[in-house]
Amino acid sequence: MMITLAGLGLITTGCGTSGSNGEPAEEVRIGYFPNLTHISTIIALENGYFEEELGEDITIDTRTFPDGGVFMEAMGTDAIDVGTVGPTPVINNYIKNPTFEIIAGAVNGGAVLEVRNDAGIDSVEDLDGKRVAIPTIGSTQDIMLMKELQDHGMDVNSSGGTVNTVPQAPADTAALFLGNDVDAAATQEPWGINLETHADAKLLLGPEEFAWGEDSTNTVLAARQDFTEENPELTQAILSAYVRAVDFINENPDEAIDLFINHIQEITGKELTRDEIEQALERTFPTYEINEDILTEMASIIKEAGYSTSDDIDGLINLDYLQEVLNEQ
Repeated sequence: MMITLAGLGLITTGCGTSGSNGEPAEEVRIGYFPNLTHISTIIALENGYFEEELGEDITIDTRTFPDGGVFMEAMGTDAIDVGTVGPTPVINNYIKNPTFEIIAGAVNGGAVLEVRNDAGIDSVEDLDGKRVAIPTIGSTQDIMLMKELQDHGMDVNSSGGTVNTVPQAPADTAALFLGNDVDAAATQEPWGINLETHADAKLLLGPEEFAWGEDSTNTVLAARQDFTEENPELTQAILSAYVRAVDFINENPDEAIDLFINHIQEITGKELTRDEIEQALERTFPTYEINEDILTEMASIIKEAGYSTSDDIDGLINLDYLQEVLNEQ
């Protein structure tokens, strides 16, 4: 089997080789982010699970993306077939164009609320009047922050509260902390640990407490509906690889960390500190299961925030393929 790797954020239009023309796919195009919350994809690649499950007649093309908006643009333009992404970009795009589906979970938790040590923030209520960094507007961490503030009777940028959000790439948030440009950050791992290590941040809410706690869906496995419908056997093969990857991570965390660090260095040229990744993985919970009630609540918050005109996600979650894989185990 041939595996090709495209660069960070690279998007090209599809060529019909993945089943979009009604023919069975000869290629599977997989997207993901070079983040710890996408470790299930990375381990499936590193351990050769995709190759083993898909078979030697299928070419695998992998592409990395900087954020969910670019990822969903690629999926919407038939540049990728399947991959891991935060749930809120999928929800936003599904409401506009219901041609995608979530076919499994990938990671729960892995999101934290960090604060500057000198910002005088000891509770969620202390965020009133403060500036909080988020990865992007409408990101999963943005919605989780809204959930947390709502639960404490607060709001973002409205008459009900004075919490202001500042979009900033997670890898660059430490600079905002060090420059006193923000007071807190709703971010994903390993960038929470990175803030604590390099910007003297303190953890206000860990993954067990932030938003929906350990059940908070940080990353999902999403796919184009036309791909899954035309390639049910390949879809199940992909899911078999994911299930194997999740099980491997949970059973062999030390080896998974080594594979993850090596993969990220190869993709990005950045060498991650093993100690930081070990701490971050303790806050990250790889899983192929998913809490549909939480995604429904996320959709409602997205609508309330004005990011979408509807919260109807009926048909978005399709766990039938996953159930077939689990039934065969």
